[in-house]
Amino acid sequence: MNVASPGQRASADPPPDSAAGLRIGMAAGEILDTAALIAWPMERMRGSLVVPSQRAELGRISPDREMLLDSIGLEWATPGGAALARASELATRTGDMAGLSPVDLELLALSLERSATLVTDDYRLQNLCELGGIRWLSVTMEGIRALWTWELRCPGCGAVQPPPDAPQARRGGLGSCPDCGTPLRLRRGRE
Repeated sequence: MNVASPGQRASADPPPDSAAGLRIGMAAGEILDTAALIAWPMERMRGSLVVPSQRAELGRISPDREMLLDSIGLEWATPGGAALARASELATRTGDMAGLSPVDLELLALSLERSATLVTDDYRLQNLCELGGIRWLSVTMEGIRALWTWELRCPGCGAVQPPPDAPQARRGGLGSCPDCGTPLRLRRGRE
């Protein structure tokens, strides 16, 4: 399915190879994922929204960058329960929940709650933005071209298991097949 539907993407033009260094203006009102916090120049992030749990994530990935967060005028916000429930419903419907982190789910929920553009290179988040009618913008990559659904499939017996209803604490730990015990894998859904 082609996702170049009007009103969904923040920009109809594909971003340049390194969009971080070429963006002009400020991101006021945009919600930034951690890739933007790492790649974008400080002045570009001023006035953007972020979730408090990103501080720890950024501290693990780029401690030097994390120390600068307080000086750039970010707006720290936590999404409400209704927005988290809506984000969870979208992610469960597509099977993307199995590949999301708790930070990803909060960013999606905040975007839904604020009707704000989500700036992310995460294909799962872009997929969910398309499904949820949220505008999105890539940080440094081109972005998705089609909507995908995902399923937890056992590579041993082929059984499909229901998607998790909450983000995974660590990526890759999807559990084992209740039928044969083989570790489950996330696979693109069959159409």
